[in-house]
Amino acid sequence: MNKNKIEQLTGSYDEWLINSLKNKKEAAVYLQVALDEYQKEGDTEALLLALRHVTLAQGGIAKLSQKTHLNRESLYRTLSSRGNPKLQTLGLLLKGLGFKLSIKAS
Repeated sequence: MNKNKIEQLTGSYDEWLINSLKNKKEAAVYLQVALDEYQKEGDTEALLLALRHVTLAQGGIAKLSQKTHLNRESLYRTLSSRGNPKLQTLGLLLKGLGFKLSIKAS
């Protein structure tokens, strides 16, 4: 059985993931795991991928652009695999997605 046939029968993983991340609690856990992994491994790309997934689930770049007042091109660059957002931008992104930065003891 090939991949296309499997996806026809079960749906794609990406569709399932984006659909599950529409739930704010699911998205919060997903982002927290990505942030924890970033802190352990320094994997910026995985953290940005998680932010892209949640952005798609919450309405996409255009909607996030309206909420954050950042232009779409800037958001695409920021969330790309080579993005390197400033702390201020990261805070705006999270706020636009309905989340906030927080600190806890390790």
